[in-house]
Amino acid sequence: MATGKLGLALTTREILSLVSKDLEKVEQEFRLESVASVEAVSQIAQYLQGNGGKRLRPIMLLVSCRLFREPSPEAIRLAAVVELIHTATLVHDDIIDDAKTRRGKPSANVLWGNHTSVLAGDWLYMQAFQIALRMRSFEVLDLLITLTQQMVDGELLQLERIGRIDITEADSMELMDRKTATLFSACTKLGAIAAGASESEQTVLGDFGWNLGMAFQLVDDILDFTSRESILGKPVGNDLREGKVTLPLIYALQDASLADRAKVAIVLKEGNYEKVPFEEIRAILDRHHGVERARVRAHEFTAKARTLLQTFHESPARTALFAATDLVADRDR
Repeated sequence: MATGKLGLALTTREILSLVSKDLEKVEQEFRLESVASVEAVSQIAQYLQGNGGKRLRPIMLLVSCRLFREPSPEAIRLAAVVELIHTATLVHDDIIDDAKTRRGKPSANVLWGNHTSVLAGDWLYMQAFQIALRMRSFEVLDLLITLTQQMVDGELLQLERIGRIDITEADSMELMDRKTATLFSACTKLGAIAAGASESEQTVLGDFGWNLGMAFQLVDDILDFTSRESILGKPVGNDLREGKVTLPLIYALQDASLADRAKVAIVLKEGNYEKVPFEEIRAILDRHHGVERARVRAHEFTAKARTLLQTFHESPARTALFAATDLVADRDR
């Protein structure tokens, strides 16, 4: 297992070395397919494409495909499709959250305004489906439509729960499922579909992706409390500031005193850390082991993901997927 910063760096290089040429083709496809007749849409898409990002979702699709065969042009197109969908969700999320930064740079809504950005996000969604439609595969379209509905459902559920302190572990898991894990699951399953894998193999890879996605979102929620803005690319403590009670805090609140719960309620109500400093919220998490419990839960999901991979024969692609579980669980951004 990869441990420490050097280990993670090596893991990242190993994964990328397997799909680097494929990924270059995906980037080209994304660039070509995000050219719109309206210049602002093209500018937003190109800005976000050049704004960094791990490309984890297309990488998972490509590596999943390589479990069975080299990625075909259809696999490259599908990898571009999932990145377009992911980019569209980022644009919409930043508008909903009134975010000012994305990966350490001004968000699209800051630079182009909410109206233009939301329409650009809509365009990216529709462009993704148009590319998928060219493949004439009802299986792929059904998966992508279901995925998009699940993600929108997740956003609506999250909006309903903004500002509430009584969010349960089950509530949190439901949001992680719909907002993140379903997209990871779709990526790994699409890789299997593009490779012509059997239905049972597609199911196993979809389950692998789902568990990886759940772990990814859990670590994301942990980092919001434990990382630094210079590393995270956005302000720390942002989730609670935006009224979101995530799993690390849910765990801490289960054992917290009335006084501690009152502090959290103040931040939820005020939308800032002026009356209750972030350090006090972090102290509540430390006191009641919220981060540690959430990290254990994340490792349970990655352990399940690794178990599912045992179904497949040993290969460089399987090794890369194993490495990805370490990368997700131990990342710092």
